Amino acid sequence: MKKLLLLIFLLAAFPGISQEQEDLKVGLVLSGGGAKGLAHIGALKVIEEAGIRIDYIGGSSMGAIIGGLYASGYTAHQLDSIFHETNFNILIQDNIPRSAKSFYEKEDAEKYALSLPFDDFKIGLPSGLSRGQNIYNLMSQLTMHLGNVDDFSELPIPFFCVAADIETGEEVILDEGSFAQAVSASGAIPSIFSPVNLDGRLLTDGGVANNYPVEELRKRGAEVIIGVDVQDSLVDKEDLRSVFDILTQISNFRTISDMKEKIPKTDIYINPDISPFSVLSFEKGAAIIDSGRVATLKRKDELKKLAERQTGSREKVKISTIDTLQISTLTLEGNNTYPRSYIMGKLRLNYFTDFTLQDLSEGINNLSASGNFNRVNYRLIPNNNDGLYTLAMKMEESENKSFLRLGLHYDELYKIGALINYTRKSLLFSNDVASLDIVVGDQFRYNFDYYIDKGFYWSIGLKSRYNKFEHPVSFDFARENAELEDIGINKIDVDYRDFTNQVYAETLFKQVFSFGLGAEHKYLRIASETLGDPNGGIDENTLFENSHFYSTFGYLKYDSYDNKYFPSRGVYFDGDFHVYLFSSDYNNDFAEFSIAKGTLGYAFSPFNRFSTRIVTEAGFRIGSAGVNTLDFFLGGYGNNLINNFVPFYGYDFISLSGDSYIKGLLEFDYEIFRKNHVILGANIANVGNNLYSSGEWFSLPDFTGYALGYGIDTFMGPLELKYTYSPEVKASQWFFSLGFWF
Repeated sequence: MKKLLLLIFLLAAFPGISQEQEDLKVGLVLSGGGAKGLAHIGALKVIEEAGIRIDYIGGSSMGAIIGGLYASGYTAHQLDSIFHETNFNILIQDNIPRSAKSFYEKEDAEKYALSLPFDDFKIGLPSGLSRGQNIYNLMSQLTMHLGNVDDFSELPIPFFCVAADIETGEEVILDEGSFAQAVSASGAIPSIFSPVNLDGRLLTDGGVANNYPVEELRKRGAEVIIGVDVQDSLVDKEDLRSVFDILTQISNFRTISDMKEKIPKTDIYINPDISPFSVLSFEKGAAIIDSGRVATLKRKDELKKLAERQTGSREKVKISTIDTLQISTLTLEGNNTYPRSYIMGKLRLNYFTDFTLQDLSEGINNLSASGNFNRVNYRLIPNNNDGLYTLAMKMEESENKSFLRLGLHYDELYKIGALINYTRKSLLFSNDVASLDIVVGDQFRYNFDYYIDKGFYWSIGLKSRYNKFEHPVSFDFARENAELEDIGINKIDVDYRDFTNQVYAETLFKQVFSFGLGAEHKYLRIASETLGDPNGGIDENTLFENSHFYSTFGYLKYDSYDNKYFPSRGVYFDGDFHVYLFSSDYNNDFAEFSIAKGTLGYAFSPFNRFSTRIVTEAGFRIGSAGVNTLDFFLGGYGNNLINNFVPFYGYDFISLSGDSYIKGLLEFDYEIFRKNHVILGANIANVGNNLYSSGEWFSLPDFTGYALGYGIDTFMGPLELKYTYSPEVKASQWFFSLGFWF
């Protein structure tokens, strides 16, 4: 009895003895809350400083993302650095770098203001503003060090996260399988991110079912639970300004009620003040992280006492980065429509050759940019320490094959035009796409494209285009080009019509240049009713061209501009060579000839918000000089001018012409506000006949022009107003355009 009393006395006098034997298992539960979940990082900093060893982590939504990365081996300070370097606008919006898109995909993406599913000729709506591919990519890259870990209990800290089954509303515990896919599903905020298809279940944000999974954490063996809660409270009606605010408020009805039972189950409850922030306040990340730190500091004494009741500390995990690797095997699941060759072509994958993570990221972007996949899931699995990897991919093909697309545009040449497009994928083959544009407005136009996309192998395309515009030109200019008699007028209206059909094949050369060869039929009709008979008809004296032309052509293109209309970095090259072989020869002046032209541009940003673009271009004719309707015509402003029309500041459309030209352009762009640009430009040119054979191309420029403009990058395309002036003609021109050029 005396020995027992002595033992009790010793345990009471030296509590560290009993505590060391106890070695409490501490669990950490992190709630969801969108951007407000960044407060978890600040809380983790203080928890680390207090010396707490976390033994289990459970989280939902943003709590799953941050908690999962912490469980995989990252420290709180490493997480702070990661999230400070992350561009959440790109992450959330699934912005795909322009460089990841093929030339066909670039043209397709920079034409339409609105794109909607249109299967069975019924308009549909997307399941979310973003597919969440960029979230998945980031999680996959950050957890590459986990290798082939499938059981989340084998992570440096055992981990689970919560998602919700969108069909049943049931809570789904995710603790095995693909880590990146699990946390992506848990963080799939409804209406912002599309649901994630995982093992046959359609999953959405875990906060819908259980935004604070404290009970599950207790079941897994946590004796003491620390909880960080960043959930919204209910807000006044004055603060409900959007559909998303209302949806969030409705969701909070249940979570606030649930927390009345969950808070008492939490031993150390931390509730940062996140009232100034919303679920999308990622731009205020530093302040949100600090709010978590401040709230947790208030409980630091309790945390230190808890740490004293633990033995040992968290083992440091060395997170090795992989720069270059070699892939020996590619496994594919879910590619029911698109063959292995198509996917490998988009990935630019060759077995047993050096392949960087940047190469992999670009390949995944190439697949995403095609629009053929809802999501591309992938894992790099090491092969038995031989330095080789298996790339295991699960493809989620898009079920949408038809689309209705709309656009609107105005400019000084084509005037107002409304674009209606119907696009159909997998029309004849699994990897083809057919697209028909109809433009109604002041000038009717159409454009048809059919393209068989074979990735980085030879692709095949068909194009058909009808283009029409009417524009006044100087009578002196028309007389020089059409040998008209002087009838005492200053201007005539020109009716220009172009009907072009092409068949071509193209491939990537050196994996960056698009190289193509093809054949073309072109019908040109150029007339003026100004010089016609009094009844408004067209006679042979005012029909300047009415011929069919048949040619072969080749082109070489490179485009790494980050933005087509307001580039801040990148290089652009477009070279084209046409050989005109035959013609119906309306004017009886045709003989075989060729036209070569090229454009080289370079954009760079010497400092923040300021960019410079330098462009040089040239063109010339080889052979017969009989046909001048395919000469180069300079003047006006535009981004999608057909044939050999070339924009030139200071002059109206179709003001200068010749069978050869050389032009230089210098532009300065200052982004005064986000997507608002002030642009100052200057261009110079020489244009005329036989410019290169005579040596005049190397002389001082005969034509100059300057521009000052303001542009806004809108969802409809660029909105631009430019004032231009030329000292040669001592006259100014205003150019206004709205919307993508088509």
